[in-house]
Amino acid sequence: MVANAQIKRPKLVVGVVVDQMRWDYLYYYYNEYGNDGLKRLLDEGYSCQNTMIPYIPTVTAIGHSSIYTGSVPAMTGILGNNFFIKGKEVYCCQDDDVKSVGSDSKEGQMSPHRLLASTIGDELKLATNFKSKVIGVALKDRASILPAGHSADAAYWWDTSAGHFVSSTFYMKELPKWVTDFNKQNSTKPGFDIKTSDQGVTMTFKMAEAAIENEKLGQGSTTDMLAVSVSSTDAIGHAYSTRGKENHDVYLQLDKDIAQFFNYLDATVGKGNFLLFLSADHGGSHNPNFMRSHRLPAGGFEGWNVAKSVNETLQKQFKTTARLILGENSLRIFLDHESIEKAGLKLDEVKAAAKKEFEKDDNVAFVVDYDNVAAQSISQPIRERIINGYSRERGGDLLLITNPGWIDASNDANYKGTTHGLWNPDDSHIPLIFMGWNIKHGETSKPTSMTDIAPTICSMLHIQMPNACVGNSIFE
Repeated sequence: MVANAQIKRPKLVVGVVVDQMRWDYLYYYYNEYGNDGLKRLLDEGYSCQNTMIPYIPTVTAIGHSSIYTGSVPAMTGILGNNFFIKGKEVYCCQDDDVKSVGSDSKEGQMSPHRLLASTIGDELKLATNFKSKVIGVALKDRASILPAGHSADAAYWWDTSAGHFVSSTFYMKELPKWVTDFNKQNSTKPGFDIKTSDQGVTMTFKMAEAAIENEKLGQGSTTDMLAVSVSSTDAIGHAYSTRGKENHDVYLQLDKDIAQFFNYLDATVGKGNFLLFLSADHGGSHNPNFMRSHRLPAGGFEGWNVAKSVNETLQKQFKTTARLILGENSLRIFLDHESIEKAGLKLDEVKAAAKKEFEKDDNVAFVVDYDNVAAQSISQPIRERIINGYSRERGGDLLLITNPGWIDASNDANYKGTTHGLWNPDDSHIPLIFMGWNIKHGETSKPTSMTDIAPTICSMLHIQMPNACVGNSIFE
């Protein structure tokens, strides 16, 4: 045995999550990409071409938490961007017990306190006796906080009301001087939503590089981790959909900025010294009007209006003015348990009646009773995703599975945007590419899962996988 032998690990682990990046964007704009960005990833990295999201709904907060925990909403407690706990709607990262650091607004009152599981970064901290540094950077708070985890040294996100990056007292009492200096040089007019512009992509990577430089990430004796998420791609996709100039421009900007980022990593950490993965928190559906213009079946389902109509029908049926449906979120139906009880009604009877009403809609394929999923005639792959996405305390009562092409969006003929959240490949088929330290070039079309990312990274680092991990390492 060699004395003083050490476990071989990279100097820095970098996770890059591109919000709402469909898998096929790797190839749809391929001919216009430069050689040093996304093409470099494909040319040097190992690409998992058949990576799917194993739960419903496919939304931002869940995707980011699942990538870094290797788990599913049923175990992480992150059931969506917003969800209900005991009849009260909550935001996934909102924490009234902390204060904003860097501004006076509520946009900084955030923490990972609703995340029930550990992350890659948490396990890296444990493995190195908390000597490793772990930092999250994104424009969206949830895209920075949830990947960084509980023990992170810092998470930074963009406060639109202030026009610069902030954090919260969960992590620190005041911003480091380098962040204050960065904000002075890179702020925008308060109220300007940088997420809706290509500028947001560039700003994210500038902040990521500043974090590496000033925190000396990847330049110490232990492995550090940086979690980066690109939020502008999602905001622009929601506004302009999957086609057109706006989406084209933001992905070409991403390609340029990620090429610059790779070059920066080569120069500071050293080529071959960092382990990087790129993936997405979810994809995005094509605009239903665009689809119909090409004779493809599609439509805007408007789940919120459908739920409102069913609530009114149920009130007449049960002869009550009580609110019976609390809300709709990502086609999940939350019944108002408290109002139902106060009205002297039985929850099971109201739920059964609601299920029948939703089933009358021609664009609904299944209405799922979360308490009885196993007994319902639903295709097995979809059934598994339903179960993975459900939590008794936070997950709702019913789930609507719409026909292919029918998305939870406006059905207005002038609607130009899009959304995501469904089980279908448009929303659940995501890119996954590993590059850098100990990664050999190649690709696989074998089925892989979003939840395989965390155990793969942890296996390569020879550290324990996160404590709610359900995925498996991709590499032998």
